[in-house]
Amino acid sequence: MTFSLVARCERTGMFGLAISSSSPAVAARCSYARAGVGAVASQNVTDPTLGPLGLDLMQQGMSAAEAVDRIRTTSAHIDYRQVLAVDAAGQTAIHSGAQALGIWSQAQAQNVASGGNLLADENVPQAIVDGFLSSEGHLGDRLISAMRAGLAAGGEAGPVHSAGMKLVDKVSWPVADLRCDWTEACPIEEIATAWDVYKPQLEAYVQRALDPSEAPSYGVPGDE
Repeated sequence: MTFSLVARCERTGMFGLAISSSSPAVAARCSYARAGVGAVASQNVTDPTLGPLGLDLMQQGMSAAEAVDRIRTTSAHIDYRQVLAVDAAGQTAIHSGAQALGIWSQAQAQNVASGGNLLADENVPQAIVDGFLSSEGHLGDRLISAMRAGLAAGGEAGPVHSAGMKLVDKVSWPVADLRCDWTEACPIEEIATAWDVYKPQLEAYVQRALDPSEAPSYGVPGDE
């Protein structure tokens, strides 16, 4: 019921993840990232504990492949899970269990991995990876481009209703965490619209958290 990608910006070291599904609030259950460590997507009959576990293992020094292998060998009901990871070196790994739903597939390269289930076409993850690798600019822009490429390749077998995009960079909280929990329109485009608004303000929000005295004005009525 989901297609996604995890990615690392080779230029900045920023990590990100984008995801979409026919299920509601997919990003609330499936997307995990930690600055300086990596990003993990835990999807398909989701076990939300696997995302933080993967990040903890990579923070302890494991590569993405080692972390995913540990999850594969120690976690319950792993045949029902799909787990994607990228680590601080840009290495990627994917586990797709035999009980993944419908048409499922996966694709990966340096700095990017994609997977999906209940897909309209098995080539969707490869289209997402190709879309990411052929894109340029801010990691958020590249994630949107990749998800659009996956949607153009067929996306999920049915209509998608929720989506999310998460970015982490240097600080302990996500510098962007955009979600569309349910819509009858295209949730990926809803996220793209939110990103267009949020992107110019991203650095200001980080600065306000670190030192409000050095931050730009809030730019809202009453801020005089």
